[in-house]
Amino acid sequence: MIPSLTLATETHADIILEMMREYYAFDGHHFDPVRARQALLGILREPAFGRVWLIFVGEEVAGYIVLTFGYSLEFLGRDAFIDELFLHERFRGRGIGTAIMVQVESEARTFDIRSLHLEVVRANQKALQLYRNLGFHDREHYLMTKSIDRSAAPRRSHEST
Repeated sequence: MIPSLTLATETHADIILEMMREYYAFDGHHFDPVRARQALLGILREPAFGRVWLIFVGEEVAGYIVLTFGYSLEFLGRDAFIDELFLHERFRGRGIGTAIMVQVESEARTFDIRSLHLEVVRANQKALQLYRNLGFHDREHYLMTKSIDRSAAPRRSHEST
């Protein structure tokens, strides 16, 4: 059966959060339900940030995928991250991930995206092979991350002191 994408809305938040919890446990990420909800609602409410789709196989929700938008001089314009792709275990290994990635790449073209990026946990060899088969490649760069603590942000001059 061919999977399909349905654009997620705020009404889908609870089902996506449950899948996020499962995905984060699978990949070994910390899951904070309060902050995860805030982040999810942020992208669902602001289309400029990207898109979230539910993945359906027939009438059943098989997973979700998130595409976030950016801009890169190096990549000559708009770029995007496949921020999260999750399939329930019973849907893995059936070609669904490949079909969904092809659909999302097509969607990305409609937004004039010039390049797609993604992260994959190094131990997840199946996902790594999937992405390589789809044309993603290692760039001999490290993706480095620094979380910015908003509580430590300096006050702006127009804010009261």
